[in-house]
Amino acid sequence: MKNKPQKNKPLKNISPKNISPKKEQGNPMLSKIEQYYLEQSGKSLMYAPTEKIPIIQVDNFPELGKLTALRFLEWVQANPGGVISLPTGKTPEHFIRWVSYFFKNWEKKEAREQLEAYGIDCSIKPDIASLHFVQIDEFYPIDSFQHNSFYYYIHKYYFSQLPFDPKKALFINVNEIGTAEGLPLSHIFPEKAVDLSLRTRYASSREERLQKETIELVDQFCTEYERKIREMGGIGFFLGGIGPDGHIGFNVQGSDHYSTTRLIATNYETQAAAATDLGGIEIARNRLVITIGLETITRNPDATAIIIAAGEAKSRIVRDSVESPKSNKYPATALQGLKNARFYLTNGAALRLLERRFIDLQHEEPLSQASVERAIVNLCLEKSKSLPQMSEQDLRSDKFGAYILNKTGRSAEEITGEMSKSFLSRIEKGMAPIENQVILHTAPHHDDIMLGYLPYINHLVRTPSNKHFFATLTSGFTAVTNMYMLELLKKLREMMNNTEFVSRFQTRYFDPEFVEGRNKDVNLYLDGLASHSKTMKNEATSRRLLRNIIEIYEEDNPTYLKDRVDELINYFKTQYPGKKDIPHVQKLKGMLREWEEEIVWGYFGFNADSVLHMRLGFYQGEVFTENPTLNRDVLPVLQLLKKVKPSIVTVALDPEGSGPDTHYKVLQAVSEALKMYQEETGISDIKVWGYRNVWYRFHPAEANMFIPVSLNSFSILENIFLNGYGSQRAASFPSWEVDAPFSRLAQKIQVEQYQTIRQCIGKDFFLMNESPRVRAAHGLIYLKELTMEEFYTKSIELRKLTENL
Repeated sequence: MKNKPQKNKPLKNISPKNISPKKEQGNPMLSKIEQYYLEQSGKSLMYAPTEKIPIIQVDNFPELGKLTALRFLEWVQANPGGVISLPTGKTPEHFIRWVSYFFKNWEKKEAREQLEAYGIDCSIKPDIASLHFVQIDEFYPIDSFQHNSFYYYIHKYYFSQLPFDPKKALFINVNEIGTAEGLPLSHIFPEKAVDLSLRTRYASSREERLQKETIELVDQFCTEYERKIREMGGIGFFLGGIGPDGHIGFNVQGSDHYSTTRLIATNYETQAAAATDLGGIEIARNRLVITIGLETITRNPDATAIIIAAGEAKSRIVRDSVESPKSNKYPATALQGLKNARFYLTNGAALRLLERRFIDLQHEEPLSQASVERAIVNLCLEKSKSLPQMSEQDLRSDKFGAYILNKTGRSAEEITGEMSKSFLSRIEKGMAPIENQVILHTAPHHDDIMLGYLPYINHLVRTPSNKHFFATLTSGFTAVTNMYMLELLKKLREMMNNTEFVSRFQTRYFDPEFVEGRNKDVNLYLDGLASHSKTMKNEATSRRLLRNIIEIYEEDNPTYLKDRVDELINYFKTQYPGKKDIPHVQKLKGMLREWEEEIVWGYFGFNADSVLHMRLGFYQGEVFTENPTLNRDVLPVLQLLKKVKPSIVTVALDPEGSGPDTHYKVLQAVSEALKMYQEETGISDIKVWGYRNVWYRFHPAEANMFIPVSLNSFSILENIFLNGYGSQRAASFPSWEVDAPFSRLAQKIQVEQYQTIRQCIGKDFFLMNESPRVRAAHGLIYLKELTMEEFYTKSIELRKLTENL
């Protein structure tokens, strides 16, 4: 979507105007919008008894936003003056765009045609100004005017774009919540850490007495907030996303279904998800939250409560939330008591819903090998049996297995035997020698390649006939904390008082154009690693940091540079974590990540000529990022292809809505550049290796190369990650899955992948294998090799899912 949401495409002979709401097999009444989209999905509203909450499925993320926006406008038409709660973050991106588009263009022909096609009565414009907006949650303590507060978000993305009336709204404005003696929050909580044990214990100092009284005032605010919501009749329309642990609002896993508005601590999964907003997990660990409760959401029995989720990465928690009975473990199960509760899902988010997956399998024609393999592998894991051990009875006992037997007309032995041979061939392919190749390794972020398949690179680089280039396509500045920059700048400031260090100005060592100096920086750092010398590593990092500052400020006078360093030190001391940085600071942070990338590949002897920094312009650190454009983002990749002339290109190949959207956007830029390169050169035999890392993983059925990983390779991965990526050592922006650096999660994933294949083909294959490399395996990397045409097809499929083309 560029300037406005795209027109909805004509859809399969259905006239939504003529569809009246109906009950479907005892399910709740559907609105016209829901009935329309339900018809389009080809699915039932709910597959009882497996599913406990009604579901409407759509193809992609933008369409999810459109469905939700239309349902919201439809609800507002019927409920002027109603009470609503709307979400923050990236989840409502397309919802906000579509609501704004339709509302602002209500009288225009193009918008009216779309609205009328869905059965919306355009004679009644939704009275948004009459609504009572209830803020769902907020961090505490936080300055409400910080750009990473939810108070700021709802004003920027809701109140500034739509005519909500602030006088009718309930805000969680932390700046206006009372404090002890009226003192600033920074005085009461100087470390921004709130100790909730003060609710029940004796305050042993003046500071603790102030904190205890302030906590009591916040608790009273929460009680009053809840009372005001109830006096309005409760929430009538609730829209929320779902967190990795299943949290709704900030009602984390384990929340009481009868909970009300309150000040609470969060769990690790929620803290990890909030780390980007707050400037690092170090801050998120200490930050509490104010949130409406699950009872707040469900108290109005007529409430329309919608949970939206997009992408395969959400499919596991969606399954657990939809298919589990009511349980504190899964907060969204609290919605099961509401007749108008819904999950609106993309197909990716619905992937693991049992009945829907089975229906998708039935609709496949012909039945794909990947679907057969997915079902049988899952059955092997469920029954703890290898493929050769799977009997006809085992397959018949499972609805997927039974369907596959009937559909294919083949025996269990034939199906599992073919799969065993295929899996063995994939291991052989992953171990086959690669020679005389030019491999362009591409990455959205600076650690994506090594987290995805570094153990494979360990083997590839041993063949001298291969050439390698490592290209990171974004600057990755958002992954560097202010505290880490401050630490490095203080060391540089000390170093600039060192006569020997400053003497290098006389030889123009720090000149940004002096490429050999860049290589010397890396070599000095690696010498420091080899010698266990912090002094050498600190000097190497200071040299590169100074070189970067000289390039950014175009200043090479040591005296003036000291002033610049002092300015930067003051900036990082005073900038609140999580705030968007000014452009030259973004560049400085990005160049630090580039320095780390050069260190990583310096381990293998590659210098600056082989480590390429693209800095594509779509990456700007905004909440809602831009899509790549031809001149700004695709042409630089095309020039890279012309320069390198690769025979193999690697690319992060994550599914729709899974992992950072940077991965998807880089994939599109690479795909378009490859098409242009093929058109210009006529070269059509480049192989594309798709990889995944810590954000999402391949099912074995999706990959066609399995690469064995030894304990030695795991040690190399850990060592390089922790020593090369200094800014990532503290895991300030971790995955919600593991409270550790990403290298640990990468190892966990590769071990799990190995255990899956070992279960399928049997332990003896690894234990008794003639190859020491196979016997040494305790992990596996999955890759998907594609031809250029296959890659283009995959790219187009992802684009349809992500951009609704």
